[in-house]
Amino acid sequence: MTALHAILAAAQPADDAGAWSATIPDGWLQGRTGYGGLTTALALDCTLRGVADLPPLRSAQVAFVGPLSGTVRVTAQVLRRGRNAAFVQADVAGAAGLGLRCTFVFMRALESAVDHDRTAPAPCPAPHAGDAVLRGVPAIAFTERFETVDRPLEEGTGWRRWVRLAERGALVPAVELLAIGDALPPAAMRLMRQPAPLSSLTWMINLLDPAPTTDDGWWLVETRTDHARDGATSQAMAIWNKAGCKVAEHMQAAAIFG
Repeated sequence: MTALHAILAAAQPADDAGAWSATIPDGWLQGRTGYGGLTTALALDCTLRGVADLPPLRSAQVAFVGPLSGTVRVTAQVLRRGRNAAFVQADVAGAAGLGLRCTFVFMRALESAVDHDRTAPAPCPAPHAGDAVLRGVPAIAFTERFETVDRPLEEGTGWRRWVRLAERGALVPAVELLAIGDALPPAAMRLMRQPAPLSSLTWMINLLDPAPTTDDGWWLVETRTDHARDGATSQAMAIWNKAGCKVAEHMQAAAIFG
């Protein structure tokens, strides 16, 4: 049972009120921990199942605290709920303790005199029949859960790829977007002269569309780094749908061990 939708569907309420029990299979590991997009998607999905009547997700702040694998426990706590927005903290813990902490911000649409959009369309063509579709590498288990089409950046400071789940099923759009959004290698890898371990530290993503959709499961994911020094790197990221509309902007901090 390795498909994302099957993992989420298998999550069951735990004994504690508001807690869920789920399993991260070996096929979704990234080194010794679960792939960050999976654990973040799991946290959001359990939040949506456990907290009633939430408006659309607009922002997520994620801290990758420690390793997660096997059986995990997901909890969601409403920090504040007002007339327009709700802040929910979701934690995922495993045998080694807390592994992931998310602050999700849900907000309904508001009447506003401001209507501004300077986001650029997708900077490259959508996948077509002549493209080589790749399926990851066995050495990094979670990458085999995705299909990708490479669209190289003009400069060697990051990655740009069309990405989709290899096994797609019914998913909440925001959950699918979180699962896809962390699928690319850290941008700083393009600057490395020899392989070295990297580990994501934090991730913040803002959804520009409260109900993002795409065709055939394809999302364009791009990541670039402008700064990498003293074992720390910051990268700017973006996601477009197949129609070329930008649906999310995000950034991530990572540690480089070498």
